[in-house]
Amino acid sequence: MHDVFEQLVEWWAAGHSVAVGTVVATFESAPRPPGAVMLVGPEGKSVGSVSGGCVEGAVYQLGEEILASGVPQLQRYGVSDGSAFAAGLTCGGIVDVFVERVDQASYPELGEVAADVAVGRPVAVATVVAHPDPARIGRRLVVRPSDRPTAGSLGSRRADDAVAADARGLLAVGRTETLEYGPDGQRRGEGMRVFVSSHAPMPRLLVFGAIDFAAAVAKLGAFLGYRVTVCDARGVFATASRFPSVDEVVVDWPHRYLTAEVEAGRIDDRTAICVLTHDPKFDVPLLEVALRLPEIAYVGAMGSRRTHADRLMRLRGAGLTEPDLARLTSPIGLDLGARTPEETAVSIAAEIIALRWGGTGERISGQAGPIHR
Repeated sequence: MHDVFEQLVEWWAAGHSVAVGTVVATFESAPRPPGAVMLVGPEGKSVGSVSGGCVEGAVYQLGEEILASGVPQLQRYGVSDGSAFAAGLTCGGIVDVFVERVDQASYPELGEVAADVAVGRPVAVATVVAHPDPARIGRRLVVRPSDRPTAGSLGSRRADDAVAADARGLLAVGRTETLEYGPDGQRRGEGMRVFVSSHAPMPRLLVFGAIDFAAAVAKLGAFLGYRVTVCDARGVFATASRFPSVDEVVVDWPHRYLTAEVEAGRIDDRTAICVLTHDPKFDVPLLEVALRLPEIAYVGAMGSRRTHADRLMRLRGAGLTEPDLARLTSPIGLDLGARTPEETAVSIAAEIIALRWGGTGERISGQAGPIHR
């Protein structure tokens, strides 16, 4: 979607109707991922791709039909039972493409979605692509982080609530995906398929301290969908060969690197920071910067309770207030009885997840009430 989004908004703003074909699911070796988009716009213009050329002609023809009828369709293209469809993928893969007509009448929220995208505010659009009731196909819900309201509706309050909760989970990690529910949003059921398109960069996990625990935390962070950076001032430890699963390894003083990232606008309220060096010459200047940030998802620091007490004393001496210090999670992680670096990484990741979604960290079997908040 991102490669054609500006063109879609331009045509929409000019009052044109546009057929939008979106890959909502792929199977086997499909050439384009979910979220790939092809537009059929005014004067027969076409922008984007859903298959790298294999089925664009068929999607274009379907797009023209839907521009005329206004009735959205979910169409499967590919190979089935060893035989190609009339429009087959030469790679042997299968794609589900949802084609709908988009204009100011059918999608009045697009302008506000475009405004969010333009300034980097996370926003997701959930669209019903399959439903037993044809009238609900094509209905959409615009979902933003939990402190902002939704817009639109999928046809019922129950469906809106269920999809909004799940879409926020996908939005938090920048994932685009098709979800399935019962016809009225029941989590245990089928019949309603909803495609959630997330407009958000991956959240960041900054790991300071190139130690063995950092390697485990970084690996688990990448698994959870974070863009992971490991930073250490000691070049002998901060090497790409020691951290093969991370997106970048930085050799710099931690506080200097974090300050530069803040000034560049690359730190937001989804960013998690793990301070694992337990060396005051690195930790204290870094935490002075981190704990003064107006928006940050998580700041955790490793160390014993004695190390933590000494760290607090130094931070108070640097001028941090009690509300600033209350944002620090130290000693880091949940009490899982962890011993190894890998187990410790799980305890840290569990704490980040719990704080993100308001979890208690207690055993679910000992609780009552809904599992998903």
